[in-house]
Amino acid sequence: MQLVQVPAGGGLGLRWLAQPRMHPLRVEFVDGALGHRRLYGGGRQQDLSRACGLHEHPQLSVVDATAGLGRDAFILATLGARVTLLERDPVIHPMLLDGWQRACRAAAAADPELAAVLACMSIEALDARAWAPTGAAPQVIYLDPMFPPRDKSAAVKADMQMLHALAGPDTQAEGLLDWALATALCRVVVKRPRRAPPLNDRAPSHQLTGKRNRFDVYTLRRLPG
Repeated sequence: MQLVQVPAGGGLGLRWLAQPRMHPLRVEFVDGALGHRRLYGGGRQQDLSRACGLHEHPQLSVVDATAGLGRDAFILATLGARVTLLERDPVIHPMLLDGWQRACRAAAAADPELAAVLACMSIEALDARAWAPTGAAPQVIYLDPMFPPRDKSAAVKADMQMLHALAGPDTQAEGLLDWALATALCRVVVKRPRRAPPLNDRAPSHQLTGKRNRFDVYTLRRLPG
């Protein structure tokens, strides 16, 4: 793997040297799938929103403890949450920060609504278990531990296979759940493959199941309001 500067102002990208035909993987919040989802997505009734409680409480504080490329965190921010993104990988974090900074520059000139969304995101480079809130505890902690990809589609191969080759399986995910349950104020949400067992084999309070993924919700106390 190699971090490269993508031509024509494209920022940082990750190139897989063993797969030279692949385009560099980069973080993109303005255009592409995330830009489209921000404008035309399912709003607060989508499963991610409902799992975190944003369908009823849109201004929650959320920590995305396994931020990766920032896709779910960005969606949560578009729905009104204040999101802290934690990413420990020394290659993924610079890509994530670069994508956010490029989006901030573009939005400042032409898109006040997007600028407001990006202002709700903050990015830190550290293992979540070393993080501690400076003020009140986050109301929601969101976990999306890396699991082996089972989908053979080209869309998955283009990004998830590259991330798996870089980071490998998440061998510390079980410890993350214990940390999250001890740290979150109201609930912990864990994204899982649809048919996978619960993380740590710990049964959630309830689940939201989609076509490919599932959100396991661990309720600690009622959300405010």
